[in-house]
This record gives sequence, C-alpha cells and structure tokens, in this order.
Amino acid sequence: MSFGRPWPLALLAGHEDEAALILDALDEPAAICAASGRLILANAAFHEARGDEMGPLRHGEGLFAAFKAARKTGRGEGALRCGPCDRAATVTALGPDRLFVRLGPAPIAPASLSLVSAPPENLIAAAPFGAALIQGQDVFSGAIVEANAAFRDLFGRHPAPGETLADLIEPGSRAEADVNLRSGRCGPFELSLISREGATAHLYVTRQTMTAGGEAIIAHLLDVTEQKAVQAQLAQRNKMEAVGQLAGGVAHDFNNLLTAIRLRAEELLSRHPLGDPAYESLAEIHETVGRAAEVVRQLLTFSRKATVQRDTLDLGEALGDFEVLLRRLLREDVALITHYGRDIPPVRLDRGLLENAVMNLVVNARDAIRARSEGQGIGGTSHKGVIDLSARRVSPAEAARLGLREPADDDMALIEVADDGPGMAPEVLRKIFEPFYTTKPLGEGTGLGLATVYGVVKQAGGWIVADSAPGQGARLRIFLPAFVGPPALEPPTPRPPSRPISRDLSGQGRILLVEDEALVRGITARLLRARGYEVLEASDGEAALDLAKAHAGGIDLMISDVVMPGLDGPALLTAARPYLQSAPVLFISGYAEAEFSDLLEGDPNVSFLAKPLDIKTLAEEVKRRLEMARGYA
Repeated sequence: MSFGRPWPLALLAGHEDEAALILDALDEPAAICAASGRLILANAAFHEARGDEMGPLRHGEGLFAAFKAARKTGRGEGALRCGPCDRAATVTALGPDRLFVRLGPAPIAPASLSLVSAPPENLIAAAPFGAALIQGQDVFSGAIVEANAAFRDLFGRHPAPGETLADLIEPGSRAEADVNLRSGRCGPFELSLISREGATAHLYVTRQTMTAGGEAIIAHLLDVTEQKAVQAQLAQRNKMEAVGQLAGGVAHDFNNLLTAIRLRAEELLSRHPLGDPAYESLAEIHETVGRAAEVVRQLLTFSRKATVQRDTLDLGEALGDFEVLLRRLLREDVALITHYGRDIPPVRLDRGLLENAVMNLVVNARDAIRARSEGQGIGGTSHKGVIDLSARRVSPAEAARLGLREPADDDMALIEVADDGPGMAPEVLRKIFEPFYTTKPLGEGTGLGLATVYGVVKQAGGWIVADSAPGQGARLRIFLPAFVGPPALEPPTPRPPSRPISRDLSGQGRILLVEDEALVRGITARLLRARGYEVLEASDGEAALDLAKAHAGGIDLMISDVVMPGLDGPALLTAARPYLQSAPVLFISGYAEAEFSDLLEGDPNVSFLAKPLDIKTLAEEVKRRLEMARGYA
C-alpha cells in the first residue's frame, strides 16, 4: 500500500522547529517518532486520528516489521493501532534513530484475534516472533484461527483454513514437545519446519479463555535457524581445538618414544651391517619408525604445533614452482589447469607446509575424480577429469561471498582447488577436516590429509572453507591474510659457501644436553660420547641452568628440548645466555608453540631439529654448528 505525495524527507530530518512547521502544513496524518516508537512530533491530523491518545505508538498488524524494514531498507508498510481500529501506515527512515510515519485515509477492521478475552495487543500481532491463535486444547491438532505477519513469514505463506501446526512441522520433531506439554511445561520446545530445509523454531505455548467460552492456545514461534547454525559452527570449532590439543600432546609423547626407538635401532644397525642375520629385522624396525614419524608430523601440523620457519612468499611464483611436482602426481586422465593473478598480495608462511597443503588438496581432487570414473565404468576411455588450481587477490566483500565467515579488514590472497569429481554430501562435508575421517576404502587413506591442510592454514593465520554438493564437484578455498612487512632492504652481500661437512662425524667439544625424557637423553648422550664429545646431561631446565653457571664460558654447544616441565627451552636460553656467551644452541622437539618459530627467525645462532631424531642428522648438525662457531665457515 502507498498513499499521499512524496515529501522532502531531508527537511524533516533537520531541526525540530522546521520539521514541526512542515508537519503542520501536511493535510494527511503524519508524525516523527524514535526507533522505539516514542512519539517526537506529530501534526493535528495525526493526533485526531489517534483520538488524542498519549504515549508511544501502539503497533498494529505489521507495524513492528515496517519499523524494522524502514531501518534496514529505508521504507516499510504496516498498521498503527488508533483506538479500537488499525490504520494503514507507511514508515520511512529519516536517519539512524528517526522514523517518519504517515497514516492512510481509512481505518482497518479489527483483527479476529480480538476474540481472546485479553486485549488483542497482548498477542503482539506484529511481534518479531511468530504468533498464532489455535482453537482447542492441543497446540498441534487444533485449527489455526489467525496468525501474525511473522508467523506467515516463518512458514512462507498464510495458514490455509483448518490447517494445524502439525501440518507445518516435521512429524519427528514434536515428540519431545508432546511429552513436556503433558507434564505442564510451556516451552521452549525445538521444532523442525517443513517450510525450508534446516529451518528450526522454538515453540512457547500460552493458554487463553475465549469470550464465547471454550479454550484457545496462543503459540509463539521464535526462528532460531541462524542461531543453531552459529552454535553448530562454534561446537565444531571447539571440537577441532580440543582434538588438536589432544593430538599435539599425544604426538609430543609419541615423538620421544620414536626418537628412542630410532636411535637404538640405528645403534644396532651399526653393529649388525648388511649380511648379518639381524639386519633385515632391524631395517624393518627403522622403516616403520619413519612411517610412524610421518603420521605424528601430520598430527602436529593439524594441531598447529609443528615448528615452522616462515618466509614472505609470492603465491604465484611459489605455486608455479609446485606445479611441476603436482603434474607428476596426476595421470593422463586428469588435467591440471592453473590460473594465477598478477596482483596477489604477499603472504608469510612456511613454504614447505604450503606445498604440503596444496599437494594434499590436489591429490584428494585426483582421487575423487578417479572414484567417479571407476563408479561410472569409464576408466580407460577418452573421459578426462579436470583440476583447476588458481590464486588471486580478493576483497573482504568477495571473501564473504565465497564463504569466509570471519570478518576481514583488508584484501586477502585466495588459493582455490576445484575438481569435477562426484562432490560431497552435506554429512561428509561437515567432517572432512576431522583427523582420521576418510571416505576411502580401508588401507587407502589415513584421513589426515585435509586435517593437515586445516592445521597449515590455521597456523598461518588463514581460513579454509569447502563448497560441494553431490554431482557438482568440490571447491576448497584457502584464504590467507596479506603480509605487510617492513620495506625491502638492499640484498645482503653473498657469503662464501660453507666448507662441506666431512664424512667423519666425530668431533671435539663440550655439549650441554637438556632432555626431560630419560630414555632419549641416555641414548643420545651415549651416541655423542661415542663420537668424541664431552656431554653434560640435565633432566630439566633448572638443572641445565646450574650446569651452565658451573661451566660458564666453557660450553661449546647446548642441545635442548623445547617443551619441558618448569623452565622450557626458550626460557632456559634466555636465562643461560650470559653463561653460554656466543655458543650455538640446537633445539630438538616435535612439538612447539608459535612463539618458538618467532625465536628461530630472530636469532641466527639458534637452529632446530625435529623429533624423532636420527643419529646421522644429529651428528652432522652438531659438527656443522661447532665448525661455524669456530670460524671454519
């Protein structure tokens, strides 16, 4: 509905004295009110229409919705309660907290909800929640006599004559409400609506006595669909965080055990060379430790406890370098198409982890395409699947449109991997980032691929979203924040290449070894001593600090675990540095917080080896660090 002629609303939004003069000049009922309905200014025709009624405006049919629409879109239409009747009203926004209300020329007949003995406004005919008058004693089987605008919006239509609430909801969702209504409860009861998939409402029930006798029920329905979706997302995020914490803790302890097994196996392999009857069994043990270490590494990446060494990357250049490896992973029946934008913002993350994440996404897409081909019996034909790998800059608005739920303040880098495979059902899509969840046959997947990608992206401060439906392929999008760093400096003068490390891994020097796991500490110290080093052992940070004080200036290298009870590795380095002087420090760990990666970037005299260790890598790194400290490089 609309009526009257347009007026210069900008003038009405000005000073109140000027606005009052304009209102008085109008021949139709008009007023200015606050967003809450408080009347601020009105002309004589408006007061006459209300019957000189004082106080805030009383909402008639749809007026609350009209106010809400006006604040959102600038205009809304509804009805204003004027005495016993309603009058059509047009509401226009004048500013953030002012509304212009004009009344139509004729009253509207009172609503049928006035049959209830309580005043009709008690039903809140235009409330933001659905309200319906139901005849009879049962909220589900009684006929709906009348419903307000919000009720009709909730179900997408006006209830048909004789229709019941049971006709509008999923049958399986009313069981709990039936039980609780019989026990005297009035709500809330959660119901699933037939009107649209996933729609959920909370039902509250109020019983009323009608003027003509008999009972009626007022059903209030509050749309909680969006709230339930947010709750589900929060629960999923909390679950993923809890699983990540558990995975990180388990991986830390397991890494210590794997380190001890690997070092002991290597020690035994040195005593039982190729040709010895025990060599084959020992080699199998060593190989199994390597496979277990890869699983632990993936768990640490998922839990965001993997130690990273971040670099500022040009995504187009980095993905171009990965492309050669990615094409080797694909057969002739899967084509890889790449698109890289020219203005992609730089990002800061671990290059190796980025390569791992992209490779996982491409391999998953390849397997999905192959599964579709085999399921349709078209393997070996001319059918060719397609994987599209792209990267570009996206604005915050475009990122939100593409599925990013977190607010973004600036442009971001987007990596997208799309395939034309079979797609994923909603129940699969909800679980794809959970560790050990896989749709592949037993023995063909660990379920850690996408969980690892999730960890890489979150550790880099980014987000990952998946978009898929059965028969429509899948798109996985990685959003990475742009890196804004200090201005580029002049490139450093190239250093002469370091002297290659000798095949002889023996050496001299005093090493302070700090490890809280006795098994790892004992075998590591024994193997280092066998190569000529003097080793001081400490079971925790406090004991190590005492040894550093006692041998101040006499320690050539400190090897320390990162995560220890009491004084951890980084805190120990800070406390012991005055006694270590310029001695290099080698951290060993399979588990580290983000702050540790910052330490690696900030101190060139600090290096890192990931557990589980092998003695050859450890011996090489020890000799290299000692030779560099002595000026051989």
